[in-house]
Amino acid sequence: MTAVVNVFLKEGVLDPQGKAAHHALDALGFDGVVDVRIGKQIIIQLDTDNRAIAEEKVKEMSETLLANTVIEDYTIEIN
Repeated sequence: MTAVVNVFLKEGVLDPQGKAAHHALDALGFDGVVDVRIGKQIIIQLDTDNRAIAEEKVKEMSETLLANTVIEDYTIEIN
């Protein structure tokens, strides 16, 4: 199974990379961009066919190491 963890800053947390990308997009003439947030994506290959076990393991990994839950949120997709 493959797990995809998307980690992104919580609302209200300053995102300097997002602000820089937003500014650059404006400078390049891309109109209509309201906001840009930068995050990270982690792809994990798991040796299980059990979706519930995969979700439990990846949630534990995310809470323990992959996301700083004080300032970041995350989503998990299991494929």
